[in-house]
Amino acid sequence: MQEREIEEPGAARRGMGPAIVAGEDRGLSELRRKHRADLKRLTMTSQPFKTSAFFLLAIAQSSGRTWSSVLKKGSWLKIVVLSIVATWGLLLFTDGPHEKHVQELLWYVRFGLWWIILGVASSIGFGSGLHTFVLYLAPHVALFTIKAVQCGRVDLKSAPYDTILLKRMPSWLDKDCLEFGPPIYQETIPFSKILQKVYLEAVLWGIGTALGELPPYFLSRAGCTIDELQDFNAPVTEGFPSLTLHRAKQWILSHFSFSIILLLASVPNPLFDFAGMLCGQFGVPFWKFFLATLIGKAIIKVSIQITSVITLCNNQLLDLVEKWVIWAFGFVPGVASVLPSLVAKLKTAKDKFLSAHVAASASIAVKGKWNLSFTLIWNTVMWLMAINFIIQIVTSTAQGYLRTQQELEISKKLLEIELSASEPSSG
Repeated sequence: MQEREIEEPGAARRGMGPAIVAGEDRGLSELRRKHRADLKRLTMTSQPFKTSAFFLLAIAQSSGRTWSSVLKKGSWLKIVVLSIVATWGLLLFTDGPHEKHVQELLWYVRFGLWWIILGVASSIGFGSGLHTFVLYLAPHVALFTIKAVQCGRVDLKSAPYDTILLKRMPSWLDKDCLEFGPPIYQETIPFSKILQKVYLEAVLWGIGTALGELPPYFLSRAGCTIDELQDFNAPVTEGFPSLTLHRAKQWILSHFSFSIILLLASVPNPLFDFAGMLCGQFGVPFWKFFLATLIGKAIIKVSIQITSVITLCNNQLLDLVEKWVIWAFGFVPGVASVLPSLVAKLKTAKDKFLSAHVAASASIAVKGKWNLSFTLIWNTVMWLMAINFIIQIVTSTAQGYLRTQQELEISKKLLEIELSASEPSSG
């Protein structure tokens, strides 16, 4: 009897346990339901200010973790940076025989930054950026080629940075050929000799175009959560839309190889920004994307563009190419008859390209009148697609931040339940 009396209090507590646990389970279920509703409502259309605030908090949190990690683990990096800054400041603000070398180094820095920034300005903006190849790089290469052909020599530059820079024209542009000396090449200047003299600035411009493709990649990468990357290989049974999206992700991951990205980056492609977005959204590794983009844009694409400009502006080389093309296609039936007209059109295109004074087009719109053109339509569509993609990334990032806060709240609730469940047993 005594044993029964001793057991009854424990039995009574055990009998109360399921009711308490059931109530707590209901509380957790309601909390999770509330969390799901909050996540669903958190969009730029329904809660724009809250979504933007959570997005900024997520970015600040991520940046804080990155900087704290660098400060904790990168002590050697801090020492190197401080040493470089101190040395550079000492060289800049002290007099001595090193001043000439410092000024030379500053010219190289300006030269590199100028062409890289022009490249970034060309590729950024989803195909609607500043076309700096047409405005700066192509005219520079064309003018140098024409000058080299006129003077019969390629040693025109006083230094590698003697190019078109901000508020500065190259020194060789207005000089007479006699100032450079007698012609070295009496007939045809080798193509490689001209290419060597303009290839450095062309590569720097290409590096800038590759760097300009990184913002879409990182922007879409920020909106792709780790859970989404881990769930790519998971079975999908949620219906046709989810299954289609899952298959599209699998296709992109399997087909966006290094060679495909390299091919897309090696040709003029205004939609490459969206290729970068897809690579970031679906977890293509950064170095795989960037190296393929860098090689494609800074080496292959630039080489094709520069070769075209040099060939077009070098009358000697152009005549050789023209003769070779006529000879090669003269054996093709039906092509030989149209070659003269095709060559004439190419020469006309060259004359227009090299003409310093182009007549104003009669189709220019009247000032103040809206001009609907293909370029305007294209840029509008591109920017609408980009804005929609950015909104989705901001929403996804904000929801990820909210989901993290909700998980912390759930963990805190579970800890309270464990503590409340342990108190009766301890009593």
